[in-house]
Amino acid sequence: MLSQNDELAFAEIYNRYWKLLYSSAHKILQVKDAAQDAVQEVFISLWKRRTDLHIEVLQSYLYQAVRFQVFKAIRAEKTDQDFFNRLALITKDILIEDPVLFKEVETTYQQLIHTLPPDEQEIFLLHRDSGLTYKQIAEQKNISVKTVEKKMSRSLRELRFGLDDALLVLIMIYFNS
Repeated sequence: MLSQNDELAFAEIYNRYWKLLYSSAHKILQVKDAAQDAVQEVFISLWKRRTDLHIEVLQSYLYQAVRFQVFKAIRAEKTDQDFFNRLALITKDILIEDPVLFKEVETTYQQLIHTLPPDEQEIFLLHRDSGLTYKQIAEQKNISVKTVEKKMSRSLRELRFGLDDALLVLIMIYFNS
């Protein structure tokens, strides 16, 4: 019935499975908004792809889809942390060995932050400088946690590309001097 655009069938699926899927996502993520966002993404995808899907066992499909969304959220958070851990290690070594090069890295970092769109820049600074969680930022800015995650991912991607290039040049200079 869902594949035939039956909105009542979709509503029934949503009402029947939402709490179970949310509970499953929340057990792993431990963050209400992130768990809600994961489940919401599954239902949005289900509705958008309703005519293309060929689902044998609906409950299994939904649980697997939520599990995928949960891992996606975890991976996004881990990537952010890995990037900053790597940056911290490199800059620590440069700071100890050559404060002039560290100043160059800091200047490049600040310039890259200022090239971000204003909303992404604000979210990035609230998270990195003010130490707010994605949930706290979402509440403060009255947006979803998912929006914060997307804007942080874009910001980090831009910073990562810019800093990787700059660090490569600085490291080459450092080791050649």
